[in-house]
Amino acid sequence: MFTLVAATLFSAAFLLAAGTIAWMFAAYHDKMVAALLFQPIPQTPQVYHIRVSRPRVTHRLRAAGAPSPTQAPLSAA
Repeated sequence: MFTLVAATLFSAAFLLAAGTIAWMFAAYHDKMVAALLFQPIPQTPQVYHIRVSRPRVTHRLRAAGAPSPTQAPLSAA
């Protein structure tokens, strides 16, 4: 008797699971096909425009006797 009840419960559970899988496949078939065929829209890479600002030392802030860094040093050769 126990074997008959166990086999019946197992069969019912198996049929319920197979029915659920078949129902989900039938209900969501269109969405699954659309997801498999979806091709993402290519995006162009972002271009960053960076403006570098380096404030320069003005002539009036520089010491009066200090040589300019843009001038070549004088050598006594």
